[in-house]
Amino acid sequence: MKKVKLGEICEIVTGSTPKSSNPNYWNGEFKWITPAEISDDDFIVFDTQRKITKLGIEKTGLKSFPKGTVLLSSRAPIGKVAISGCEMYCNQGFKNFICSNKINNEYLYYFLKSRKNYLNILGRGATFKEISKSIAYDIEIFLPTYDIQRKQVKVLKKIDKLIYTRKEQLIEFEHLVKSRFNEMFGDIFENPQSKLEDHTELNPNKREELLNFNGDVSFIPMANVSENGKINLSINRNIDDVRKGFTFFKDNDVIVAKITPCFENGKGAPLFGLLNGIGFGSTEFYVLRPKNTVNTVWLYHVTMLSEFRREGERKMTGSGGQRRIPKDFISNFKLNIPPLSLQNEFADFVAQVDKSQFACGIVIKLWRNSLKSSII
Repeated sequence: MKKVKLGEICEIVTGSTPKSSNPNYWNGEFKWITPAEISDDDFIVFDTQRKITKLGIEKTGLKSFPKGTVLLSSRAPIGKVAISGCEMYCNQGFKNFICSNKINNEYLYYFLKSRKNYLNILGRGATFKEISKSIAYDIEIFLPTYDIQRKQVKVLKKIDKLIYTRKEQLIEFEHLVKSRFNEMFGDIFENPQSKLEDHTELNPNKREELLNFNGDVSFIPMANVSENGKINLSINRNIDDVRKGFTFFKDNDVIVAKITPCFENGKGAPLFGLLNGIGFGSTEFYVLRPKNTVNTVWLYHVTMLSEFRREGERKMTGSGGQRRIPKDFISNFKLNIPPLSLQNEFADFVAQVDKSQFACGIVIKLWRNSLKSSII
């Protein structure tokens, strides 16, 4: 099987951004796409959020790319891939491959999608990395016959469908937990009798607890906290390096992001499995330590309720990207506290769902690896 350069079997079109002086620029007749409008799960893209006017096209002489073109985001971020479902235009964040009769466009789509890490390595630039047209030209691919390419695509599509189904299942698990919360506790904000400060310790003092401790601890930057309660515990630090200037927490605490847009996006988590039971992290976290009347998992799910998030967003202070929820918002947040036994029952249910989600995630990883290995 021969190895060829993509530039030898594809026409490579770089996008460009025209001037937007025309007031009707984004409401015209020609479809226009940016990397932000492509998700990691997109295969074929048809509609976009923006359109460019005929006048804009005529002024700038932009070159469109036809239906079936393979789109590759070539800067910030590198590696998003899709196939155009119609004639389109794009900005300079793309290198687009118009395939010749030697390569199947869906085969090329899967090849590029499976090489995301490699494509990022190819990026060049000081301010931001970018794959230039010449770099894109020189990317090499093993090229079987067109018939073999089509057969491989059929297999790859089946694997892709399995991955999509499992990802949908993960979403359903999240809905299941929310439904269970509502079923067990109803409206905990109706005629509230308590404040969070009555049942939690906010930003507990670390001095006494860590007085005689020496060793390594978990370190959690904001980037290592997801928007669905999962944390990445891959970073450890010696306590002497983080004792000052970072937020302290320990196992069974709940962290909540306090800065925009992290708070609105739902960043936060219940903490379990910290190294030596201790952790430090971003100063943009609030820490809620449950007292003996609340369960950690139940408390975390309270902080994820839309009522909590909306009220916190409404009470944010500051301006621009520095807006934060004030400490007294959490302290004075009113709610009803159900019996601890019921909270514990809910936490047990969540643990079972977490096991199912974990198993589902493992299957997705296996199929993704299979997807990558299926393209030579």
